[in-house]
Amino acid sequence: MIRGMSDALAVHVFGPPDAPPLLALHGVTGHGGRYRALAANQLAGYRVIAPDLRGHGHSPSLPPWTLEQHAADVLAVLERFGLEAPPMIAHSFGGVVALHLPRHRVGRLVLLDPAVSVRPEWALECAESAAATAGDPVAAQRGDWPAASDEAVAEEVAAHWVRVGDGWRPRYCPAAVATAWSEMCRPVPEPTGETLVVRATRADYVGPGFAANVVDLDCGHVVYVDAPERVGALVTDFLG
Repeated sequence: MIRGMSDALAVHVFGPPDAPPLLALHGVTGHGGRYRALAANQLAGYRVIAPDLRGHGHSPSLPPWTLEQHAADVLAVLERFGLEAPPMIAHSFGGVVALHLPRHRVGRLVLLDPAVSVRPEWALECAESAAATAGDPVAAQRGDWPAASDEAVAEEVAAHWVRVGDGWRPRYCPAAVATAWSEMCRPVPEPTGETLVVRATRADYVGPGFAANVVDLDCGHVVYVDAPERVGALVTDFLG
């Protein structure tokens, strides 16, 4: 289910309304709906609340697209759902956003391969390609999700890809995505309190020494797609 307001983030909600809440933040170019399968299969004991970040999915695209604005948007979601300091899972750029939230508004935090070690040269390359389109969205999504099932790839394309001119692109604002890559080059606050970092060994988003409580997974960057059972077990064990 997607809930939205004209002046607020669109939010995907999965799970029973009376289950414990779990906020889930997606990465750059993604959307909250990507947590649907994990919520249904590995996190069925939670009510997963997954917003589309500003400039992504069905949320507003108007600037600013700074980390401070993304954090303010997420705080507004907490207020809308009456949440004080819920547990959170956050992937990639979503992890950077989570680290910029006031610590007293975050419960236990699981960072899924957070984008905390992005080199400026890499960020520039990715930012400059934000407006690019693909001729075959299924092939492009398969390139991003090599370990996913054909069904998962097809569902993601149907939910998130849109026609742009003569090509296809995920539903996001290119300027917001380019800005997000720039924001990922800013210094990142160290995790405090109860935080678990899940690091993908086949990606370069988390450098050595970022946090003490780290679990390595032999998979690609989108860990909850590549290794959903392992990620689900880590999240449920850590959150208790």
